[in-house]
Amino acid sequence: MTSRPPSSNPPNGPRPKPAGTRPRHPSAGNLGDRPALVEPDQPRPSITTLSFPDGADFDTDAVRFGPGLDDESLERLIGSGDGKRVLELGCGDGSNAIALAKQGARVIVVDTSAQRLAIARANAEAHDVRVEFHHGDLADLAFVRGDQIDLCLAIYSLAAVADISRVFRQVNRVLRTEALFVISLPHPLELMCAPDASGDSVRLTRSAFDPSEISIGPNASIQAHRITDVFTLLGRSNFRVDTLLEPEVSRTSDSPFRSPLHEWIPATVILRGRKQGV
Repeated sequence: MTSRPPSSNPPNGPRPKPAGTRPRHPSAGNLGDRPALVEPDQPRPSITTLSFPDGADFDTDAVRFGPGLDDESLERLIGSGDGKRVLELGCGDGSNAIALAKQGARVIVVDTSAQRLAIARANAEAHDVRVEFHHGDLADLAFVRGDQIDLCLAIYSLAAVADISRVFRQVNRVLRTEALFVISLPHPLELMCAPDASGDSVRLTRSAFDPSEISIGPNASIQAHRITDVFTLLGRSNFRVDTLLEPEVSRTSDSPFRSPLHEWIPATVILRGRKQGV
């Protein structure tokens, strides 16, 4: 199933922004035909990192691994997409898939949301790149032959999945031996902490051992995945974790996600696993 142009007006699909237009208010998310705007002389309001990639700027220059992360060294996690067959679990607005396709990768995307897929398709068409889109569960990868994928990305998408071990088993099936599986998730400290009223320190608001879902908006919630659980389940699914990163939110980027909390804790945790041979 290949990307096809949607109808002339894709539902709620964002269009490329003309030069000089005002940035969207982050609370507008990635949807809506008439999003609120921010006046040029106003600071960008901060929004929760847990909504990422919703609210992020549309950027196809490089793969983005989390909110407020623009460290070029992170690009070495996956290298160039040129000649690779890439599977992305969760598409956001399609910017990561487009960035990889522009590098020469053959990109396959799976997402549970038909609305997100419509937006990503429209963006891929606008940037004249070919991306293969599929609507379905992130663990429903029966359409992909085994041992065919060179790289799998799951950028914040597994935060909404309760049974991640099921996803890991399917990803292992479709990856080539020694191929990479890169996952980013909200850091557990981001789930547990909040800035105090002064902004000079942080306070605990949730137990590290609380397994309950966390609401991030109307009809939206995420799972409280612990780093140790993700690491262990990757190993049980025949992945060797060779990289574990807790990058700092950029101090210089104009990110709507940055808050005083990030002077103290990371917002994102990144794990990179390699599929092991039998």
